[in-house]
Amino acid sequence: MTSLDKPTQDTQQDDARAVTEAALFEAFGGVRGMVETVLPGLLFVTIFTINKDLHWSAIAALVVSLVLVVVRLVMKDTVKHAFSGVFGVAFGVVFAMMTGNAKDFYLPGMLYTLGLALAYIITTLCGVPLIGLILGPVFKENLSWRTRNPGRKKAYAKASWAWGLILLAKCAVLFPLYWWANTAQLGWVLVALKIPPFLLAVWLTWVFLAKAPAPIDVFAEMEAEEKAEEERKAALAAEAAERGEATGGRHRR
Repeated sequence: MTSLDKPTQDTQQDDARAVTEAALFEAFGGVRGMVETVLPGLLFVTIFTINKDLHWSAIAALVVSLVLVVVRLVMKDTVKHAFSGVFGVAFGVVFAMMTGNAKDFYLPGMLYTLGLALAYIITTLCGVPLIGLILGPVFKENLSWRTRNPGRKKAYAKASWAWGLILLAKCAVLFPLYWWANTAQLGWVLVALKIPPFLLAVWLTWVFLAKAPAPIDVFAEMEAEEKAEEERKAALAAEAAERGEATGGRHRR
């Protein structure tokens, strides 16, 4: 390796890391997405801890979720993270109101976490790790990593295992508390466990993908193929025109 090669490779690695960071930020919502995830539950447990009123706590959580969506709409920003928060809060509110048990506000989210953990693990065992399905379109590689980029598939598998095991560990803490702890205790533990496991999983995903081969841009490949096809057709048309002119010249003679 020459002195000129190393800076070039370092630059490529830095570019790959930057692309990976941007893709993860887009896919998982960044700081704002985390705030939108935490705020409704935090408001619910705070109000319930103060006055033990299920209705006011649930209404406040739902209202703040809707406000977050409206703010996104006004700013013409992506609403997928805010909408997912609204649906999660709405399910929790309905469930808690139906049972009359304030702890049930958290149960749909806990069941979703458990289902997501199993989805990460099962899809990885089936050879289609979920994190690859999520991030493939973001990296413009779609499913090319499955057959054409084995190093990247391996990185996606490692990341999916990380997500699955971290979420399972989180469930192992929360579900016993659902049975043994009161609503306030469960709520505060759940709020405390919202961000740290998520950040750990995102960081591990970044580590695995930063060391993986670069993604194959299938959109760029399709554009290149279309351009080559257009050029081929243009060349054939020009050749046919030249033959036509030559044939016409011979007839005139």
